[in-house]
Amino acid sequence: MLPRSLRPGGRRAARTAAVGAVVLALLVWWLVSLHGGTSPAGRMTFATGVPTGVYAKYGDLLKEDLAQDMPSLDVRLRRSQGSIDNLRQLTSGDADFTLATADSVATYRDEGKPGAGSLRACARLYDDYIQLVVEKGSRVQSARDLRGLRVGVGTDDSGVQLITRRLLKAAGLDFDKDITPVRVGIDKMPGLLERGRLDAFFWSGGLPTNAVQSLGLRLSIRLVQLADLIEPLHAQGPQTRYYRAAVMPVDAYPELQASQAVKTLAVANLLVTMDHADADLAESVTRSVMNSRDRIGQKVHAAQKVDLRTAIFTDPLQLHAGARRYYVSVKP
Repeated sequence: MLPRSLRPGGRRAARTAAVGAVVLALLVWWLVSLHGGTSPAGRMTFATGVPTGVYAKYGDLLKEDLAQDMPSLDVRLRRSQGSIDNLRQLTSGDADFTLATADSVATYRDEGKPGAGSLRACARLYDDYIQLVVEKGSRVQSARDLRGLRVGVGTDDSGVQLITRRLLKAAGLDFDKDITPVRVGIDKMPGLLERGRLDAFFWSGGLPTNAVQSLGLRLSIRLVQLADLIEPLHAQGPQTRYYRAAVMPVDAYPELQASQAVKTLAVANLLVTMDHADADLAESVTRSVMNSRDRIGQKVHAAQKVDLRTAIFTDPLQLHAGARRYYVSVKP
């Protein structure tokens, strides 16, 4: 008598089981490939910005998507004073990922700050628009008209103050002598303007910024054009090449009831990490950022500008290896 395993029925059962095992293995391989392998676990800290700024809102919403995409990852958010503070938190190890403007990254790196050489980018995100806010009846028509006035310039660790200093120089004004600089952020500047303790303030952020929107509902304000400063700004040196001419459309802030668009400047925001960040984590975070664009864009309109076609242009930083792996995987 033949052994049970060698009988015709037994051989068919064995072949069926073998085929089933192969199919199961292929299915598992396909699922792993589709989802980029095992989901990252552990803790990840993301530095954002001041509570009423776009960075903070973007970070709050992104955390929700990261939690859904990587349920084993504990995402912590850290508030900050802005781009320069974010880079300091990142290079000191207090944060694992952050947001920063391209001009701030270039300045941080060119000044040889600790860890600057290890900075890497995961994506170019949306643009920040430079906004000079005054009361509607103000005599200020240009940054050149700020001489002798009390001006909100951003905190000392912010990208806002970095661009403000450069803009004032382009306007022929001395930051310390020709204005009274008030070193506070977007969480405080609108209230100071409303109470008459500021004459104007600068802000660099995505459109629209909630704090400016809210102020426009309480006080008649307007945005001042900055287009006349582009040429003298670019003449200051290579670091200013990250600023480009831009236009804030009339509907950027419906609350202001503006009659025409405002010509200004814009600068790109980057998603930044360190070169030693885990490649799987960087790939997964980049994927979540790109996939979350539409959902986040419903509440943070600036995020609608996140685009797979432009995300890889992260000058002045190189792409992190994990982020590069993501872009290669989705390349048509």
